[in-house]
Amino acid sequence: MDEVMGPNDGIQPDNLYVTKQSREIVQQPQRNPVDLFHSGSVVKICAPMVRYSKLAFRTLVRKYNCDLCYTPMIVAVDFVSSVKARHSEFTTNQGDRPLIVQFAANEAQVLADAACIVSPFADGIDLNCGCPQRWALAEGYGACLINKPELVQEMVRQVRNQVENPMFSLSIKIRIHDDLKRTVDLCQKAEAAGVSWITVHGRNVDERHQPVHYDAIKIIKQSMSIPVVANGDMKSIKDVEAVHQITGTDGVMVARGLLANPAMFAGYEETPLKCVQDWVDIALEHGTPFTCFHHHLMYMLEKVTSKQEKRVFNVLSSTSAVLDYLRDNYGVQ
Repeated sequence: MDEVMGPNDGIQPDNLYVTKQSREIVQQPQRNPVDLFHSGSVVKICAPMVRYSKLAFRTLVRKYNCDLCYTPMIVAVDFVSSVKARHSEFTTNQGDRPLIVQFAANEAQVLADAACIVSPFADGIDLNCGCPQRWALAEGYGACLINKPELVQEMVRQVRNQVENPMFSLSIKIRIHDDLKRTVDLCQKAEAAGVSWITVHGRNVDERHQPVHYDAIKIIKQSMSIPVVANGDMKSIKDVEAVHQITGTDGVMVARGLLANPAMFAGYEETPLKCVQDWVDIALEHGTPFTCFHHHLMYMLEKVTSKQEKRVFNVLSSTSAVLDYLRDNYGVQ
């Protein structure tokens, strides 16, 4: 483990706001993401997704009416302790705003340290209280925290006390309990501690592909004074509108729906070729690794390619082969 560093030690200019001319770190004016929830329209959010919600993809969805983006989940203790983790896990640029950095943490001071590190270069952090993966539960991260409301309260308080910028937001993303009263209690305690908004994935820890409990999200929304965001199984703008009507939430967060169609929030039923072209341009500009570049295209073309086409496209093994295929079959340059 590397030596613990000062707040911004080990963060390279390439990872933050830079100008091509001077290569200097440029700290952007802080925005208050909470203001989005006062705009009068449903806030459309790109979820934190392991491997996928990185800078290049965030750049793409922002072109198609995405209001707010999250980074993939970052383990806070590694981020605070390791220069290498900082350099590899957090990448942003001037256009990547408003931005929320999501952390996995189970100690208040560690989360506060991580928040202080990123606070000059993002608009807020989110504490992951919903990840159901075994490794996260074993480490005391993610969905473990919905059963520890006092710890969540303390984590929120420490971030509030130590991040100097009052506009810096702090949100939490949760799953629900079988006994919804426990979820409401958790949310109300988090609100009292100073959380900015709460995102609710409408399933319990053991549910994977079962229907989302939108009725539960509605009850939570009705119990809170701060904004609430609905998450789970929205695959079109019609789904977004329907969930908003059912739950009354202030925003919606989408993961797989945006992978399949990054232009979803702009009202497209399937990924338009213009969006495919935009992804190619953005990914090449950002130097996106081939596997990530290819996987995104596999998701984006899922609905517009035949089984035979998928068999060909999905086994392509180089950027040049993918570019040739897109040019020959779709006119994408």
